[in-house]
Amino acid sequence: MNVLVIDIGGTNVKVASSDRRVPIKIPSGPEMTAQEMVTRVLEATRGWKYDCISIGYPGPVSPTGPLLEPHNLAPGWVDFPYQLSFKKPLRFLNDAAMQALGGYVSGRMLFLGIGTGLGSAMVVEGRVLALELAHLPYKKGRTYEEYIGLAGLERRGKRRWRKSVLDVISLLRSALLCDFVLLGGGNAKLMNLLPDGVLLGANTNAIEGGIRMWQETVSSVPPATPPASSRRPRTRRAKP
Repeated sequence: MNVLVIDIGGTNVKVASSDRRVPIKIPSGPEMTAQEMVTRVLEATRGWKYDCISIGYPGPVSPTGPLLEPHNLAPGWVDFPYQLSFKKPLRFLNDAAMQALGGYVSGRMLFLGIGTGLGSAMVVEGRVLALELAHLPYKKGRTYEEYIGLAGLERRGKRRWRKSVLDVISLLRSALLCDFVLLGGGNAKLMNLLPDGVLLGANTNAIEGGIRMWQETVSSVPPATPPASSRRPRTRRAKP
């Protein structure tokens, strides 16, 4: 089975397939609609042969489409007729969960994708669970994403941003009882030193995850609901 994989991001839409593993990039951004994504993907893949489609989406999804509008793209993604537009069997998965699935080896793994925003997912004994940690409160009235996403990198500089990335990894690893953490996303390459148990993801993980979606059983859960208060309880950080 030849799978077309579409990885939707806030900066680019990456497109590859089972027999074309090197993805092509289609610029996205806050003006991109679902219709534009479909049109441009079909144009870019004209002549490609594929049997089904995997779509990684930056937000919570059902198997057939998004449940919420994206933060870094134009509105209009919920209830769009994807199946009718592509005319192929398709499956949706949260984009972070798709990358996590592609990079998973064993045990309990937390995936954090640091790019335009912050993606997160867990894989537990082969079962992938989409998470929504990005918009939970972290420090000084700001969220995890505002500290370690692209906005945090640009606002605070690389040195302070790296320190925050390591702090968030430590907090979430301890809270979720992970065996290890897979760090991916477009800005993961900016990290120079990573602690034991934290692995740098490969650029091909999303593509591999999209292909595995048609080979393995995948489960997804609704996003976590952010607490009403923006204050975070004081905690003692445990060393990984």
